Formats: sequence, structure tokens, C-alpha cells
Amino acid sequence: MSRPILADLPAGADALAHSRKLVELISAEIARSGGWIGFDRYMQLALYAPGLGYYVGGATKLGGAGDFVTAPELSPLFGQTLARQVAEVLSVTGGDVLELGAGSGRMAAHMLQALSESGLLPARYFILEVSGELAARQKQRLNDLAPRLASRAAWIDRMPTAFRGVIVCNEVLDALPTHLILWSESGIYERGVAWSGSALIWDDRPLTEQSLLAQARRLNPPPPYLSEVGRIGPALVETLASALERGALLLIDYGFGEREYYHPQRKHGTLMCHFRHRAHDDPFLLPGLQDISSHVDFTAVTRAGSHAGLELLGYATQAQFLINLGITDLLARTPAADTAAYLPLAAQAQKLLSPAEMGELFKVIALGRGIDRALEGFRSGEISRLL
Repeated sequence: MSRPILADLPAGADALAHSRKLVELISAEIARSGGWIGFDRYMQLALYAPGLGYYVGGATKLGGAGDFVTAPELSPLFGQTLARQVAEVLSVTGGDVLELGAGSGRMAAHMLQALSESGLLPARYFILEVSGELAARQKQRLNDLAPRLASRAAWIDRMPTAFRGVIVCNEVLDALPTHLILWSESGIYERGVAWSGSALIWDDRPLTEQSLLAQARRLNPPPPYLSEVGRIGPALVETLASALERGALLLIDYGFGEREYYHPQRKHGTLMCHFRHRAHDDPFLLPGLQDISSHVDFTAVTRAGSHAGLELLGYATQAQFLINLGITDLLARTPAADTAAYLPLAAQAQKLLSPAEMGELFKVIALGRGIDRALEGFRSGEISRLL
């Protein structure tokens, strides 16, 4: 993918100054670290450096005025349908809902309304959010709900030590820092970041960290091959699992099982950046102003959950999951004769379900404890693609 031309990107003077401050911070970190940092560390700083990283800065990230559109931003049908799966779990386990990274708060609003209609409104809808800007938007949106719904929302700054109910993560794992590994004929290297004196540059060094090297050797794709090996995502799953006394962890994200992730034809990896709805593959462009993400290895997620004592309850494409839960029934609640209301919803459903849009690339996985029934969202699924 070609590098975007900086002059063509709509970044104002203040935004460019913000990005330069982050570049200065990163270059100083590189100098303190002997001239090199792993890409995982670079991604951590670019996205989460206090006051400067993309997700903790004040710029709009979601929707038409932001950099990308997520399923909850696209359509209320997504949150309404997902609420059916949440309600089914709550009917078995009781407890609350915890959403990690709640974006603009749209999904929380849609879920609270749908859960209220189902008679399974939780006492608390917790939100764990690292972005102050997004947390403010969430509070504003949820405060517009009826008081009996708005009062259920509560923001927390750390994971509870014990939790019962449903934990929801929509497009969270893809934004966690990842290692970049290069398999070549001469050996296995970790791709990191150096400073040329005027710019951030790639720098490959022999991979020496033993546990990461062992993982890279096990994967062993045909060289030359560049891809991501994410360890923070599985670690987060283990952390969530350690707190989950009874209930389910629902993860929705774009990605693959291990065999598809490291397929010989995917030899350039999955790293992707987004700025003002332009997708490209240069993470050094406008640090702090653009999103950086990689696809999720759902096999690694499953292993992490199993290691922490969770059971795999289901794995499906987003299209399968939403259809299993009756998204078409929800769409049908709007009369087709009311074209002004129906046609936009139908177009939104098409984007959520179409293999050419979000339906196939996005997956949903459920990991749980203390649930002895099959979940409706996974009546037809893709568990074999994890193996």
C-alpha cells in the first residue's frame, strides 16, 4: 500500500504540533533504550502515551468526523441484537454488564434500552474506558437516556477483582500493542523502531527474548514472512478470566484463527492504520493522530481463556452471530412501507452482514464459566476454524 502524502491529509497546525510532541517523546525513549525499541513499545506510546497517544488525546475518533466507523456507530441493530445474547447469559448467571472501551457510548445506550425491553436490565452497566474524551462523550450520551437507564451506567478505572455477568469487548483487542516478527532465511528477527536523526525508521534485530522466540519458532511460516505476534491481548483475556466468577466474555473483532492468520499468502501481516477514513500501512505517519491496529489471532485468545479456566462457548462470524440472534426480525419491526426509516436500516444491516463488508472478517467469540447451555448466537458457528 502506498504511503499517503502528508499534504493531502486534513491535519491542522495544532494537530501537527501535537504529533511532533509525541515524536519527540518517542525519539527520546529510543535514545534511552540504546537506539531501538520493539514495535510493541512504539505502538503503546503512539496509542496510549499520557496526554499524547491517539486513544488518550482529545481528537474525535469515531463516526463520520473521526477516523473509522465501528458496528455500533453504523447501526442501532448491532447493539440491539448483541443485547439478546447478553440477556440470555444474564438469565442464567445474573450479575452485571462490563464493557471495555465503549467508544461513543452508542452500544451501551442501545444495549441498555434493549435489555430493559427484555426485562433483564442489570443493576449496573460498568464501563472501563482509557480515553477521557470518549468517557465524556459516553456520559453525555447515556445521560440523555431515561433516568432508570442512565442510572445503571457506572465508570470504573480498573478491572474489578470479582465479577459475575457479561464482559463485552467490541474492537478492543485489535488496538492492543503487538510484536512484529520477521521470519527470513537467515533467522527470526523482531522488527522495531529506531531514530535516524530526523525520522522514525524500521530496524530489524535478531529475536532473542526466549518465550517470544519459542512462539515464533512454533508458528514457523515460510520465509520471507512478516506478521504480528500479540501477547497483550491473550494476557488481557487471562486477566478478565481471573475476575469472572460466573458468566461470559464476549469478544467481537476482526481476525482469524491461527491457521488463517499465518497463512503463507498473508506474508505481509495485518498491520493497518486509519486517519480520517483513509486506510494505509505506515504507522510512522502522524503518530498520535491516527489509529494503529492489527487483526486478532482468535486461537491465541482461546488458548488464553482455556489456560485461565474458561470454556469456549462459541465462535462465529459476525454475520452468523447476528443472524442466529434474529437481526432480521429486529429489522422487520420497521415496516418496509416506511421507506424513509426502513431503507437506511436495511443498508446498515447489509454492511453488518455482507461478506464484502463486516460480516465475514469480523468474528465473535464467547468464553465462559458456569454456563451449561449452548448460546443462541452460536447455533451455527466456526469453531473448526480455530483449530
